[in-house]
Amino acid sequence: MSKANNITRVQADTGWRRSAGQVSLPEVHRSIVVPGTPSFWRKLAAFTGPGFLVAVGYMDPGNWATDLAGGARFGYALLAVIMISNLMAILLQHLCIKLGVATGRDLAQACRDHYTTPTVWFLWILCEIAIAACDLAEVVGSAIGLQLLFGIPLVWGCLITASDVLLVLYLQTKGFRYIEAIVITLIIIIGGCFTAELIFSKPSFGGILLGFVPGPRILANQEMLYVSIGILGATVMPHNLYLHSSIVQTRKFAQTPQGRREAIKFATIDSSAALMLALFINAAILILSAAAFHWSGHQEVAEIQDAYRLLSPLLGVGLASVLFAVALLASGQNSTLTGTLAGPIVMEGFLNFRITPWLRRLITRLIAIVPAVIVIGVFGEGKTTELLIASQVCLSMQLGFAVWPLMRFTGEKAKMGEFANHLWIKILGWTTAGIIIVLNMKLLLDTFLPDAVLKSLYNFLHLSAPMQ
Repeated sequence: MSKANNITRVQADTGWRRSAGQVSLPEVHRSIVVPGTPSFWRKLAAFTGPGFLVAVGYMDPGNWATDLAGGARFGYALLAVIMISNLMAILLQHLCIKLGVATGRDLAQACRDHYTTPTVWFLWILCEIAIAACDLAEVVGSAIGLQLLFGIPLVWGCLITASDVLLVLYLQTKGFRYIEAIVITLIIIIGGCFTAELIFSKPSFGGILLGFVPGPRILANQEMLYVSIGILGATVMPHNLYLHSSIVQTRKFAQTPQGRREAIKFATIDSSAALMLALFINAAILILSAAAFHWSGHQEVAEIQDAYRLLSPLLGVGLASVLFAVALLASGQNSTLTGTLAGPIVMEGFLNFRITPWLRRLITRLIAIVPAVIVIGVFGEGKTTELLIASQVCLSMQLGFAVWPLMRFTGEKAKMGEFANHLWIKILGWTTAGIIIVLNMKLLLDTFLPDAVLKSLYNFLHLSAPMQ
């Protein structure tokens, strides 16, 4: 039978252009046994872990700058934006679970098996840029944490972060559960630090509740809208969609419709619980910033270093700044652990090509460290916030190219079978995708085009319009 006929048969039988290749993350694929007992809690424990690896991407140092700026400038008003962003993330990660469990493909493999070769290469290059940008934020965040706690220069701090490549490799030889345990431990440390910070800052409980209520003021106020878009752009990470659809397959669930339904249910509980914890931490950063800075005359605080210096004096608690820095360091290190896992998944998924894991992770880390060291070395340590913002812009550029295929694949009956999205999920999902794409396009325009250019363009279009 000819190659063309083989492709036609694959499309007719499965809805895919190409047949499935190598399994995702083969060294840990189906390595964690799911008990066959009817116990809900034992099965939930077996599936707990991947959601927390994904959740750290929603509380990485790239989120800190936007959360700090939102709280300092607008008080509790943007808590609603954080909540909406988190609900969008819960939906998208649920769809990643469905894709991985129902098809046995991660998102990168699904793109390879559906799109033409030029499109696959285009998507792969964009995703590699996004991973490097995300890694850049994590490297800079960890370096800032090391500097605040131990006085280590930022350049040396960036270089020190390269050592976590060895840690990931070591933990993976011990089993995937060890990586999950380290990540969950660091999340608990971050959560504990911010629980203490909230106690120290004594925020207004009523103000917090009102902040979670969405209102038209966010859209009416241009400055508030700009920060809101930044929060949205920093929350949903493209590499998390590829990562989650892969690591959910580390569980050895039954390859039957019932087994897959059960896997989707428990994995969704895992990710939803983890993302609610991410919601708490992001909200806590904004609440702390609002309570400490907004009503004390420090509304312009946006840099992490400035927040660190001001927290203890403003709150009257010497430990406040230290806990803030500890949480930042834990956040940066946590994100690097999971970010380095996404690199091999993307390369192997899109290109069906494997290189030595340590080499792949070292390359990913160097792509992030080199620009960070150059910028800090040439322009000084005051440019770290600009680096974080630039990394979020790069992530925003790639996000739509990950969300679109995810929605398309999970909505097709031929690919997903009985697990294809129902109409209400399609409506919610495509609405979410549309909001993310439109808002991130606006963020890019606002970032790259000065206000004067935008106003001139608006005036030109207004004057060029025909008279009514």
